Amino acid sequence: MSVALRPPLHRALIGILIAIALVPGAPALAIEPSELESNLTITVDGVAKTLNLEAGMEALKIPSVSFALIDGDRIEFASAYGASATLETLYQAASLSKFVAAVGAMRLVEAKRLDLDADVNTKLTSWKVPSNGFDQAHPVTLRGLLSMTAGIGVPGFLGYEIGVPVPNLTQILYGAPPANSPPVTVIAEPGSVYRYSGGSYEVAEALMVDTMQTSFPDLMSEIVLKPAGMARSTFAQELPADLARQAMRGHLTDGSKLPGGYHLFPEHAAAGLWSTPTDLANLLLLIGRSWRGESQLFLRPETARQMLTPQNDSPYGLGAAIGEAEGALAVMKRGQNVGYQAYLILLPAEGKGMVVMTNSDNGAILAEALIRRAAKLFGWPALGTLAD
Repeated sequence: MSVALRPPLHRALIGILIAIALVPGAPALAIEPSELESNLTITVDGVAKTLNLEAGMEALKIPSVSFALIDGDRIEFASAYGASATLETLYQAASLSKFVAAVGAMRLVEAKRLDLDADVNTKLTSWKVPSNGFDQAHPVTLRGLLSMTAGIGVPGFLGYEIGVPVPNLTQILYGAPPANSPPVTVIAEPGSVYRYSGGSYEVAEALMVDTMQTSFPDLMSEIVLKPAGMARSTFAQELPADLARQAMRGHLTDGSKLPGGYHLFPEHAAAGLWSTPTDLANLLLLIGRSWRGESQLFLRPETARQMLTPQNDSPYGLGAAIGEAEGALAVMKRGQNVGYQAYLILLPAEGKGMVVMTNSDNGAILAEALIRRAAKLFGWPALGTLAD
């Protein structure tokens, strides 16, 4: 399999504070990590409380959290908390996978292997979008799939416990055994409405796989993960031994361990990424630089701007929710797999952002508290509702 893309961009060495150790030569921080970890506004059992990070984790029964904070167009610091958590610990990225998958799709658009606005059935070979009355006027397109405006159903996926039969992509799309999700079909006129849809991303996955004739994990490794320097990330569900040792096990809302440790997600594009906050923050930095026109090494500026623009009168761009913070563009994505919750936010014009990952079904509460604390400390434009 060969893809004509620009040369890989190797990870740059940047000033990063690991836990509380300042890298030699990096500028001194105006704000200490301890300030970010204190005075968090956290809602516990319906009551807003001011807690430090450790107390918040205990109250929410969250075993571990890891985050990377972007300020001044660099990773200002990254930290990991909880038993056995390090900066190299992997978490399920859940729906943050969609943003990474969308980046891969757009790199293939740049390489002229895919067309954003063509009928996807012209390139799909393993499965076709079933035609019905909804798609007579407008076909399903890659733009519609990535922006969740293609009229496709199936909002999300539950994953599969380790040891049970796992479906392949075609079985997922048909809703055929052993898939535990319904068939992927068109349930509204393409382009007419925004509808959150994990199914859309499985159609996009099939489009990429059928076009490039390789597995999705291998394809994404070649065109996104390696070029972006995301060495601790993979879409593989059978983790390589070195990564498996670092994979954090999921936990339920009551703090109990998820049976089996984690679920498998053969729905790679929708929910299957394993990653770290630092890896994802590096990707956000690349996207931000392209959006500002400072670099074309990873994505062309026009491609990044198209990704971060609401599509078809929806709140969604190509891969993430798009909002505003005091008039500034804000890119947001929430991830929720059973046992894991995560959040990313990027303010591309300001070179600011954050990625938070947890191994808990309560993690979104803590992630939002950390993001809002960071916004206050680092002078971000005021954030409204954190969207998905």
